[in-house]
Amino acid sequence: NLVIVPHQIFTPTVGNIKSSFLDDISNSIPIGLVYDGYKKDNVDMYIISGSGIYSKNARRFFEQILEIKSNVPFDTAIYAPAVALPQNIATLTYLGVDLFDSTAVLIASSQDMYLTTYGFYDVNQLSELPCMCQDCSSLSHQNVMSMTRKERFSFLKKHNINVIKAELANVRQKIKDGCLREYVESQSSSSPLLTSLLRHSDNNPTYMEKITEIVRSRTLIANTSDSLHRIEFSRFSQRTLDRYSPPDNSVCLILPCSARKPYSFSQSHQKYIKALGKYRKYIHEIILSSPLGVIPRELELTYPAAHYDIAVTGHWSEDEKKIVADRLSSYLKYKSGSKKIVAHVEGAYREICERVSLELNIDIIYTATGKTTSKDSLSNLRKTVSLLLDESSNFRNLEPRKMLKSIADYQFGSKIGEILVPNNSIIKGPYPKYQVYIDQDQIATLIPQYGILALTIEGAKLIADENKYTVYIDDFIPKGSILVPGIINVDPDIRPKDEVIVKGPRVICVGRAVMSAYEMMNSSYGIAVDIRHVQKLDNS
Repeated sequence: NLVIVPHQIFTPTVGNIKSSFLDDISNSIPIGLVYDGYKKDNVDMYIISGSGIYSKNARRFFEQILEIKSNVPFDTAIYAPAVALPQNIATLTYLGVDLFDSTAVLIASSQDMYLTTYGFYDVNQLSELPCMCQDCSSLSHQNVMSMTRKERFSFLKKHNINVIKAELANVRQKIKDGCLREYVESQSSSSPLLTSLLRHSDNNPTYMEKITEIVRSRTLIANTSDSLHRIEFSRFSQRTLDRYSPPDNSVCLILPCSARKPYSFSQSHQKYIKALGKYRKYIHEIILSSPLGVIPRELELTYPAAHYDIAVTGHWSEDEKKIVADRLSSYLKYKSGSKKIVAHVEGAYREICERVSLELNIDIIYTATGKTTSKDSLSNLRKTVSLLLDESSNFRNLEPRKMLKSIADYQFGSKIGEILVPNNSIIKGPYPKYQVYIDQDQIATLIPQYGILALTIEGAKLIADENKYTVYIDDFIPKGSILVPGIINVDPDIRPKDEVIVKGPRVICVGRAVMSAYEMMNSSYGIAVDIRHVQKLDNS
């Protein structure tokens, strides 16, 4: 049971109406309050006041949800009364609403509205019932139209309630499967309001980025224009700029992406690699991709670079071109240095490179004559690169060590790769199941599924003083999972599924974050970290 305290119409400074109710309620009973801009203690649910009115204005509705989510404890439920319909449940859930009611469904039923997950029909305009549920399959449209007003309301109520219950179950399954965002994109196309809500969220990504997983096991499907603005893609681009250190080579080579991933496994990239031959060791390779932008070769295995799928048509929208051009421009501006730049690209890829060349006032040499995989193009690529190199050209380390250093930097922060994967480290195992050793101690393992590193205790000790991706706990020895009440502080960069170090007065551990740093510090219960290895400290 949950007690909803009556709404206080006066400002919080006038009277004690709300607090007088709270004083009479046992602390053991969950409490719900209308959100009025102030966070209260021991409240289990906040109600969006006037959500039925806000639901007609996407910007105001989004801002109201965002304000509440940003100002109340993360584990406090949000209830939006009188707005839930099968069509919008997924989007509202994605934005952070937890609880719904049947008010809007009952109103729709009274207005002869026949609800579906993609909208509604006026039952009077239907020629047949587009549903095979038990209530609908036993009736024809003619049967429904011959009903009295009361009977038709009863029928529509049953159908509409069944549809919204089924959609709630569907949304829960999408959350479990890790593909709610893809489903929301498909749903939003059926309604301008839902599209606006999603785009307001994408245009204000700060809150959502904090709670978005760093990896996931399911392929990321990017089939709509809204997919271009997904947090996973913008985060990869920003981390590459902030953390990745390109090799100090003489030539930067821009290549097109491929359908097969990792890219180096594709037939086209195998041809590029073969054409470059002995000259490849002098080259810094980057891959252009929509919707990611720029992917350094060393990070091609790291999520989401090898984990997304898009509809390939050969046609790029203007939004795609702009996003990729902006990311290439930023990369070349801050990461290319004085390198000579070669682009082995065609079509939209070349158009993007030409835009960036004009913007940055830099020279880019183009080597493709028609298809990038033609004999003439590949021959021209090899010849051009060979002429650009000289005896002073820097040597690129093609060993696995360089890739693992780059992944460590991307994952834990700039310069961490030098600590975890120093020049005296030994790399064991076949690609991509690499293991890092220093002397006889295993430091980390590359997880092929995600393209990130899993630390051992010895690896954690090496970077423990850097205080990166660290959860600080109270004085206890973990036995499986770290719960929120045991946490003292966290690195704010931690996101769900991040590899983390756990430090306490008597222990050091490694594991995988279940929550983000924001969730850990703004929740009162729940599993925060799944622990993999635990070691007591010598002073314990």
